[in-house]
Amino acid sequence: KTIEVLNTDAEGRLTLSDALVYAEKLQVDTIIDLATLTGACIVALGEKLAGMYTADNDLKVDIENAAKRTDEGIWHLPLEASYKDNIKSSLADIKNLGAKGGGSITAALFLQEFVEKTSWAHIDMAGPVWDSSASKPTGYGVKMLVDFLLNAKKRA
Repeated sequence: KTIEVLNTDAEGRLTLSDALVYAEKLQVDTIIDLATLTGACIVALGEKLAGMYTADNDLKVDIENAAKRTDEGIWHLPLEASYKDNIKSSLADIKNLGAKGGGSITAALFLQEFVEKTSWAHIDMAGPVWDSSASKPTGYGVKMLVDFLLNAKKRA
């Protein structure tokens, strides 16, 4: 797909889109990406919760259960289809930046464009990845993903 780059500060989603295409070519059962993708997710959820985007309800439940077991905060957010209009481009297949509101949603919708058939979840961990009171990284997501993998069911 071609991408109209409107903001070079949103370059992470370009790299991540390549990784998603590559992962899907490997014919894996599930793709879960974690990224400090948007400040908008921090505005929406603060520093304790990551935003999770997925259209696969079984995957959503499995990730939520792993997050609960490992005490890592996560909140499911919508992949609102009407927001896709905000990333339509007249010059390319898609643009890398949406409108003012819903920045975390449009970033997830951008990524979703690069996963065609594999069960997929995007976790925007911009908030909980850093403990601002202690000025140190938290390692957010590691325990949750390990727990997810240890409890994973084969997906069709």
